[in-house]
Amino acid sequence: MAQLTAEAAKEQLVQAAHYLASHGLLFRGNHANLSARISDTQIVMTKGGSIANLSVNDFAIVGLNGKVLEGDMEPTMQEIIDMHVGIYNVRPSVGSVIHTHAPHVTAFSVAQKAIPLVYEPLLRFGVSEPVPVVPWAPRGSKASVDAIVDIAKNHPGLPAVLMANHGVLVFADNPMATASLLGTLDEAAELYILAESLGGAKVLPELAIEQVRERMMAFGSKH
Repeated sequence: MAQLTAEAAKEQLVQAAHYLASHGLLFRGNHANLSARISDTQIVMTKGGSIANLSVNDFAIVGLNGKVLEGDMEPTMQEIIDMHVGIYNVRPSVGSVIHTHAPHVTAFSVAQKAIPLVYEPLLRFGVSEPVPVVPWAPRGSKASVDAIVDIAKNHPGLPAVLMANHGVLVFADNPMATASLLGTLDEAAELYILAESLGGAKVLPELAIEQVRERMMAFGSKH
């Protein structure tokens, strides 16, 4: 995976933030936090909780040891740094992490219900298991971070995890791929909810994962 420069990472994260806003993937306070890997030891991360009007000046440089190396992070951001760096430390292939309260996905987190594999586009993002909910614990606490990292470490078919009664964390190759994954996951959650009025969503067959993977390879498709 080619790593981004700090400036390129900031620009791509701003682009991803605009995608989240324009696609209804933020809650009313525009809260989200986004980050991108820029080296084996550093990431760029939003330094405030609101990403409304995010610009390239609204980032800090953070080490994968959790230390802020450049820029001033708001106190509310300090407590969730470990949530991001924990993912990068156990998933070397991850180039970006995004946390939001996207409405339909967050409905599942509030219900403490996993999002099942009912929507084929999720398979094209490498999702090969139902997206689980980690038990509730205060945001950024050791219990919460440990549960998230455990999923990332031990379930390679999961590029996302729901945080009980809180929101969602997604992680992929780069900022726009991560934002697109979030959009598809929220769409899957919305469609599942709508399908309830039609008798309920039907889970994809077990062979679907491999069949979709084969077609993606045959046609050179990323998603």
